[in-house]
Amino acid sequence: MLDAHERFVAAGPMRIWIERVGDPELPAVLMVMGSAAQGVSCPDALVGRLVERGVQVIRFDHRDTGRSSVVDFDAHPYTIGDMARDCLAVLDGYGLNSAHVAGASLGGMIAQWLGVHAPDRVRSLTVMSSSPMGHDPGPARARALAGEPADPGDLPPPSPAFVAHLKAGLPPGVESDVALFRLVNGPVRPFDEPAARAMLELAVSRAVDPAAAANHHRAVWMDDPSLLAPLSSITAPTSIVHGDQDPVYPLGHGEALTALIPGAVLHVVPGMGHVMTSPGLPEEVADLIRL
Repeated sequence: MLDAHERFVAAGPMRIWIERVGDPELPAVLMVMGSAAQGVSCPDALVGRLVERGVQVIRFDHRDTGRSSVVDFDAHPYTIGDMARDCLAVLDGYGLNSAHVAGASLGGMIAQWLGVHAPDRVRSLTVMSSSPMGHDPGPARARALAGEPADPGDLPPPSPAFVAHLKAGLPPGVESDVALFRLVNGPVRPFDEPAARAMLELAVSRAVDPAAAANHHRAVWMDDPSLLAPLSSITAPTSIVHGDQDPVYPLGHGEALTALIPGAVLHVVPGMGHVMTSPGLPEEVADLIRL
């Protein structure tokens, strides 16, 4: 069991749930999770391994997830840039001038935004299982859903199995989420279903409004000119961590990111899919986070 300190911090009119593990005098790692994902989706094993490496670790619930504030999206729409500013409020809540920032999937795009627009707050950058923040995956995904061939200019589309899952439109709930995690775990490494189910059940039990997390999908499609800033402006030491079995953002997305960020180092994790639900994988990924 991790020895954690939790609290709420203000981000404009919202309250964001945050948690710190480790010695507050040590450098901090800010973990930024993906779309619709609470802070508790960041595995305890990953956090524990990072603490062993000599840092404190901060997890938090994005707006519209977990114990953080729920937003009326129709009245107050928000963007990926707004979610990135929540990260700065989290750092401010602990009085941190900067942190090592590690983001997964949508959290990886948020991490890129911070590297571009708040470089003084980012000691290092680790982007996991993600895609360039200014890249529009919509046309490629639409072609994949329609069964049409890819355009030569597209980054690789999602896997056919993931596309089929999206088309199936399973009803929301823990069982659907377990099925999704089993799929995006990838076919190579074993899927730790008991651990994934326990995390998903915990997430449902602590969510103010479980349905609100769907607003993240809407945020991704909001017009946000700040996402178009060139990734070549990132100055933080950067690592790209990507699985070679990722069905959501195939490896070409990680390779594209590596090419766009000066000095970025690509770590390809054999057998890894889009999530960290294989035994031993959270620790393996923790060892690749840039400190």
